[in-house]
Amino acid sequence: MTWKRAAVFGSSGGIGSALVQALAERNIPVFAGSRSGKAPDLPGVTPFRFDFDDEASIADVTETWRDDPPDLVIVATGVLTLEDGTGPERSFKNLDARAMARVLHLNTIGPALVAKHVLPLFPRDAPATFAAISARVGSIGDNRIGGWHSYRASKAALNMLVRNFAIELARTHKQAVAVGLHPGTVDTPLSEPFQNNLPEGQLTAPDEAAANLLGVLEKLTPDNSGDVFDYKRERVEP
Repeated sequence: MTWKRAAVFGSSGGIGSALVQALAERNIPVFAGSRSGKAPDLPGVTPFRFDFDDEASIADVTETWRDDPPDLVIVATGVLTLEDGTGPERSFKNLDARAMARVLHLNTIGPALVAKHVLPLFPRDAPATFAAISARVGSIGDNRIGGWHSYRASKAALNMLVRNFAIELARTHKQAVAVGLHPGTVDTPLSEPFQNNLPEGQLTAPDEAAANLLGVLEKLTPDNSGDVFDYKRERVEP
């Protein structure tokens, strides 16, 4: 699949920034969004500001795309450790309602709000792709060790929303695809506190992760819509 125009929500993060760069290198115009409104200074990249705490910021920018919308939208946001240092819970004894609500807001509700405003812009008679960065730990069937309650729950909920979006899109946008993506363990600030004792070769550089994910996306078809795929294009168990 060749995209005419892309939008990346979360362009200041490790994966998001690498995705913007990879798309720009393919000469695909990119709308690059972050809370600061800053983006990689590259030809064809147009920065925009958005904030998951302000739905109007998402509505306002997507409205400007109405006449010529992107046909690839990637939500590359995510949080594992909150700004105050609160990290993933190792036990249910560590659950905190405020922290849990914040993780769910950033990892689940935020991407859902993006979908709310961008999916109606997709053409009904041409291919288009919506992708959200998820995680294998959001798989219920694959969960063997527990822990990381809020993060796991937020990604599992995101995966369910992606499935819902795919079902709804299929009724009116026959060529559209909505998927979740598991990038693997990428060398970013999100994963940095948890990189100790990783097996050799398991940590992926952001530029390699971006190339892997775009390689997955360009091979997907509407038959794949609603599923979650890892960086090797293998389906992640629900």
